[in-house]
Amino acid sequence: MATLNEVFSGLSVERRYEVWFLRVGLADGSGAWWFRYLLMNPGRGGCAGNPQGMPVQVWATWFPAGGKPQSFIRGFPLEGLDISRRGQSPFHFRIGDNAIEEDSCRGSLEVDGHAMSWNLRYRSTFRVTLSNKGWIGFSRTPHSDALFSGQITLDGRSFAGDPVGFGVQGHNCGYRHRNFWTWTHAYFPRTGRPASTLEALIYEMPFGLVFRKAVLWHDGQKHGFRSLQESGVSRETLQWNFRCAARNGLRLEVAIDGRGPSVHRLLYIKTDCTGSFEVVNNSLASASLLIQSADLGERLETATGAVLEMVG
Repeated sequence: MATLNEVFSGLSVERRYEVWFLRVGLADGSGAWWFRYLLMNPGRGGCAGNPQGMPVQVWATWFPAGGKPQSFIRGFPLEGLDISRRGQSPFHFRIGDNAIEEDSCRGSLEVDGHAMSWNLRYRSTFRVTLSNKGWIGFSRTPHSDALFSGQITLDGRSFAGDPVGFGVQGHNCGYRHRNFWTWTHAYFPRTGRPASTLEALIYEMPFGLVFRKAVLWHDGQKHGFRSLQESGVSRETLQWNFRCAARNGLRLEVAIDGRGPSVHRLLYIKTDCTGSFEVVNNSLASASLLIQSADLGERLETATGAVLEMVG
């Protein structure tokens, strides 16, 4: 059975990125972690001459509650990579002491005098393909309502538990990064009931078209929305408000707020190796979601359980 994590890129491809990532909001409220396992331009060895352009990379970003995020990135040569074949299941990606598999990941990095390690397992009940344009690129979510167990350490400080956190594990791939995109994932814990999640994505397509989609997982049901109508969006303050309606009459009003000290700005390398561009991310964003139908009115909220990312 396909799990949405299967490798798409062959190791001979010269221009392509493929990334497996996790957003882990810590259960104790102390912050969130963002992990990325990246394969870029393997057929040409990444972006030669750029110290940030290694073909294999492992990223760890710490978002402390009320503090400034810290990113730690380590690049590796392609020769050390052990990765499953294209389309093979179960999937694996291993480099040194770092690995991600279908329902687990681990890592160990020493960067700029800081030492961190993690060993996590995760489980979920919902997965979804948000966008699939084949060779051009895709956005998949193998674990949308993920619960994480295990341990993360940073400079001797330890975070551990079952669960240690909650969030999402995603898998993206593309010939190039889009010129602009806005993406969010929000995890709403619910006392005595399964968590709900909302994921939404807007990005630029050829010929002036724009991709728009949102998916709600609520009470064991998937609801898809195509016609997102933005009522407010700001890259400067990292806020995104929109509404949408499904064919069955279900309506959403969504407000994602990424303002505050947890806003993180990071440079991504272009796949054509001509330079870089800025990605703005807050993995401790707040979210408010109003669900309405003919016989339902329910509001879901989270103070720090969302991630909001914008480019362009």
